[in-house]
Amino acid sequence: MEYVKQGQGVQSSAQAGTQNNTGALIIVTVLFFMWGLLTSLNDVLIPHLRSIYTLTYVQAMLVQFCFFGAYAIVSLPAGMLIKKIGYQRGVVAGLLIAAAGCAMFYPASTGSYALFLLSFFILAAGITVLQVAANPYVTELGDPQTASSRLTLTQAFNALGTTVAPALGGMLILSGTVLTVQQFDLLPAAEQLVYRAKEAASVQGPYLVLAATLVILAVLFALAKLPKISHADDAAALAQDGHKVSIWSHRHLVLGALAIFLYVGGEVSIGSFLINFLGESHIAGLSHADAAYFVSYYWGGAMLGRFVGFAVMRYVSPGKTLAFNAAVVIALILVAVFSSGHTAMWALIAVGLFNSIMFPTIFSMALNKLGAQTGQGSGILCMAIVGGAIVPFIQGFLADHINLQLSFLVPAVCYTFILYFGWKYASMYKDDAAK
Repeated sequence: MEYVKQGQGVQSSAQAGTQNNTGALIIVTVLFFMWGLLTSLNDVLIPHLRSIYTLTYVQAMLVQFCFFGAYAIVSLPAGMLIKKIGYQRGVVAGLLIAAAGCAMFYPASTGSYALFLLSFFILAAGITVLQVAANPYVTELGDPQTASSRLTLTQAFNALGTTVAPALGGMLILSGTVLTVQQFDLLPAAEQLVYRAKEAASVQGPYLVLAATLVILAVLFALAKLPKISHADDAAALAQDGHKVSIWSHRHLVLGALAIFLYVGGEVSIGSFLINFLGESHIAGLSHADAAYFVSYYWGGAMLGRFVGFAVMRYVSPGKTLAFNAAVVIALILVAVFSSGHTAMWALIAVGLFNSIMFPTIFSMALNKLGAQTGQGSGILCMAIVGGAIVPFIQGFLADHINLQLSFLVPAVCYTFILYFGWKYASMYKDDAAK
């Protein structure tokens, strides 16, 4: 980022051209929508693949392990790639890699579960590059004091994608006849193979359409005239004695990375198990296809909450808003764990509403005042998204060995740290303004 001195403060070239940034924000917002759609489709595919391949909960969570595991492996290389080729070309590269991952679902549907997992990894690798490029892009396109609200607004469209995906996936992928494990085991071996092939093939059409859409977006993004953002001036990364400050010396970044790890883990765990939870006889007894529509309500709450949060956090401390929402989420999960019927069902679905502002708020708070180290910090935060691979795996283990309902205590523990992070840094922006 190039900085221009103005009195006692500094202003980025992107901020100086704020009047030209609206178009850039609209284009980047489309990307947020697409990766929300792709990520949320996992919640539909997990129960679908679990029934096809007769998987345990832990085995089914390998989907999220491979998908979010890509963030741990790809984030730092993605940061180096973007530093070399720039934010705009980095986004184009991410779109093309994600398109390749979607296209791989076609051969995967005729193969084994392992080929599906490889497709998820490649798709997620592309989305990781998009995350590393687009999140800091949004935070830099305007006043840093409103970075949280701006990123929350774009994340609202990410939530629109996550809201549409389960209902769309339920209609296109889960509309067939789903056999129970007992029913499947009664079929002759030849019919089992036919059933698996038919159900697996239901993902081909939707993912080929997504692959084509991502390629079109890559072409449009490559041709778009967007403001260039670069961290050419390394002065912000230097301490007073002239030595570079280690990125790990920023305590709020380190704690923010842990908060991202736990938040994504908790959010993904709930979404991953929600269809199965709603299928429990003492909760709602819904079929997978019917339950998928309620997963849309879960993500729809996040979308609604982000639009509200965009306005609220212009007046209320982002940290206090984060802490409040985390406290409410913990209470809702406990209600879902220790009750039954519609009370438990709607308590867990309502978590989405209060999840709404968490990711963008944690992300922008963690990147606050990193200056020339913003890109590196973004890479670390995106790597922390690997929580979406680890936490569901832990919950899956408990679901297999205890029961599904009690396993939701795992995400409740995750949100406890988020409450602490929000409370600890509640006055971050206020203190910075005072300085």
